[in-house]
Amino acid sequence: MLSICPDAQIIDIAHSVRKFAVGDGAFILSTALPFMPAGVHLAVVDPGVGTERRPVALRVARGDTLVGPDNGLLLLGAEALGGVTDARELDNQGLWLGPTTSTTFHGRDIFAPVAARLAAGSADFEEVGSRVEIDSLVALPQAVAEVGEGWIKTEVIYVDTFGNLRLAGGARELVQALGDLAHDRPLRVEVDDPAGRGPRVEEARFAETFGAVPGGAEIAHVERCVVRASLAPRLLGECGPCAGPGCRTEQATATEQHRSPDEAASRYCTRRSGIGGRTGHRLGGPAALLPPVPA
Repeated sequence: MLSICPDAQIIDIAHSVRKFAVGDGAFILSTALPFMPAGVHLAVVDPGVGTERRPVALRVARGDTLVGPDNGLLLLGAEALGGVTDARELDNQGLWLGPTTSTTFHGRDIFAPVAARLAAGSADFEEVGSRVEIDSLVALPQAVAEVGEGWIKTEVIYVDTFGNLRLAGGARELVQALGDLAHDRPLRVEVDDPAGRGPRVEEARFAETFGAVPGGAEIAHVERCVVRASLAPRLLGECGPCAGPGCRTEQATATEQHRSPDEAASRYCTRRSGIGGRTGHRLGGPAALLPPVPA
């Protein structure tokens, strides 16, 4: 990129996204881009490289341009910047790195050179290729939280490097399901075992800060279920959410404190929903934030 645009100021948002984890990359873009200066944003998590998936550039309402594969990676970030206003397929080979292109290294041969030319101003957005219908852009399935009386069923959408689990939904869904969450309110975390051995159960408490609980204790935060001693490996195994065929993200259910164990079990949902990714990567089973049931 610097050989094409030597004056570029390159900011590396994340270079440690797990392999094949398109969903992870999409989440990171959506949370980081609103805090970045307007410019050209290049993103590559591309398990479909060399297939019929399109290389694209997206212009967004804020004025930025996003460059990367059309596999769902870019859309959440584009929406965080006001939404896509124009989309192009990168089929102008004159802007690529050279006359020959690898079938497995489009980040080097297509995406980076086009992004660099756009940043340098040596190519206009309209020059990168033919127009793409915005509605035809690939989008990842959106995880949502399902709320009932005294329970919430949700999905793990991201696992960070500390082992914190980010859940679909947020403060509104938690309050709607469980009422006002007072500090230190006891909860239960249940995660279904995909091997069918029954849910794994962890005790947790609601807290507003990590420092409010001892090291190693789980807490439920307004946006995520977290543990200071890394909840992810204990409940989900070594793999977190990814994206693509065969990869599954699991659902979580939170129920109110005073249900009997049988009632809680009857509310417990063991469905799994695909988020897309590499075959063989799997998250642990459905999880639940559950206030403890009195003995």
